[in-house]
Amino acid sequence: MAASSRAQVLDLYRVMLRESGKFTSYNYRTYAIRRIREAFRENKNVKDSAQIQILVNKAKRNLEIIQRQDPKFSHFC
Repeated sequence: MAASSRAQVLDLYRVMLRESGKFTSYNYRTYAIRRIREAFRENKNVKDSAQIQILVNKAKRNLEIIQRQDPKFSHFC
């Protein structure tokens, strides 16, 4: 993995964890953090740059979903 690609992935990982930590519901928060950690761990050995880009794009879409959630109302779902 190129250095810039690695930095991009690590930055995305940190942002996803930070945004997930904003959920007011303990269950949503811990589930989201656990899933993010598991997904990044599962794919830590991927070397193919095309596959990495696909995974980064998927993570960005998931980040957008996380950011769209209103933390004040996450406990009502």
